[in-house]
Amino acid sequence: MIPENLTGPVAVHAEGPVWHPGWGGLRYVDGDAGDLLTLRADGVTRQHVDDEYLGFVRPRSNGGIVAVGARTLHLADEVDGPFRAAAHLLDDPAARLNEGACDPRGRLLAGSMGYDAPADAGTLLRIDTDLTVTTVLPRVTVSNGLAFSPDARRAYYADTPTQRIDVFDVVEGELRGRRQFVAIPDGGLPDGLTVAADGSVWVALWGGYAVLGFDAAGALIERIELPVPQVTACTFGDDDLGTLYITTSAQGLGTDHGTVAGSLFSVRPGATGLPVTAFAG
Repeated sequence: MIPENLTGPVAVHAEGPVWHPGWGGLRYVDGDAGDLLTLRADGVTRQHVDDEYLGFVRPRSNGGIVAVGARTLHLADEVDGPFRAAAHLLDDPAARLNEGACDPRGRLLAGSMGYDAPADAGTLLRIDTDLTVTTVLPRVTVSNGLAFSPDARRAYYADTPTQRIDVFDVVEGELRGRRQFVAIPDGGLPDGLTVAADGSVWVALWGGYAVLGFDAAGALIERIELPVPQVTACTFGDDDLGTLYITTSAQGLGTDHGTVAGSLFSVRPGATGLPVTAFAG
């Protein structure tokens, strides 16, 4: 199974791919540039968000977009419309938001990390539809992938340095009973992840040149090799949600790394994804 390079190295730190038909297909971020990228038939276009970093984006149920910057939540009322700063989420200047998702109730979950990734310096926050902020998990190191099972009864989560994916029960909208789902083998750290309609979990490996697929019981079912080391995130897309889109990063590699890091890849692994949940705020 050989992924196709769709773009070449157009980003430095590509992250957070999301497929949504309401905004025309696939969008993702170039984090350090603060740019929202859109994959179009004739290439990739950029829209800048006025922030020092862009962590991730999600559609809004009203047709707009929510974007999570370093410490600020930004809203756009229309696809391709201007963003405005709408809520301040973090006070610590030594930390920034990194990755997240919407829960089945349409609330936004956003995780953070310290700039130098000190242990326990991050949190996982919940932003409700009225933009109030609640701490869901304190003492996180590098908050990364987060996704929910097809029946919305479980949540999968990666705090990258733990070298594992954890699973929670979702009880009346709250995350309960955290425990290990899978330990990631040596040779890569768990980064962004997504869940397929059959309950399988697909995780990008930072430093691991791969995406791994695990079935709902935690057995390894697929390893998709990439030609770059820093694989950041993945999501299912296209009209049938059968294409896995994979982002990669050249962050920190230097100008002579000699790879196509920063490219967007795609592959069809035989699984089908779930529609993205929009932010209801």
